[in-house]
Amino acid sequence: MISTRRLVRESVMQALYAYELSPLPFPELVQQYLNDFRTSERDSEFAKSLLRRTLDHKEEFDAIVVSKVQHWELKRIALIDKILLRIGLCELLYFDDIPPKVTINEMIEVGKKFSTEESGKFINGVLDAILSDLKSNKLLHKQGRGLVEATQKQTTTEVK
Repeated sequence: MISTRRLVRESVMQALYAYELSPLPFPELVQQYLNDFRTSERDSEFAKSLLRRTLDHKEEFDAIVVSKVQHWELKRIALIDKILLRIGLCELLYFDDIPPKVTINEMIEVGKKFSTEESGKFINGVLDAILSDLKSNKLLHKQGRGLVEATQKQTTTEVK
């Protein structure tokens, strides 16, 4: 069974794909692509926030991706893969309650479903490299059950 969060991520990816092809105002994106989640306030808020933050930080995310894909221009990356990398970065950087492994696994699975056969491996490699950099530069700030302990272990290990 597919989780509701996976369905939200897929809908956000579809909205961002449509936005790339023909920019629509934010309210129209929400209306056309996220309307299914209006029955759950939690899912609706997550969907809107993920969409808005991904759009707001698009250039920032693209610069991070470019720094990790040697010998690749951003325009050569499949559009869906690029969008999933942006969504993954958004979750890593701006959603403190989502474990990094969950984010990466979700982006891999959505990539396998909607993009190319090799997308899962590509997305995994790029997001894993970014996650490693975020950890080593102490830029990963996760909170919540199972997340605080992981951050503390990382900090304790680094101090030793």
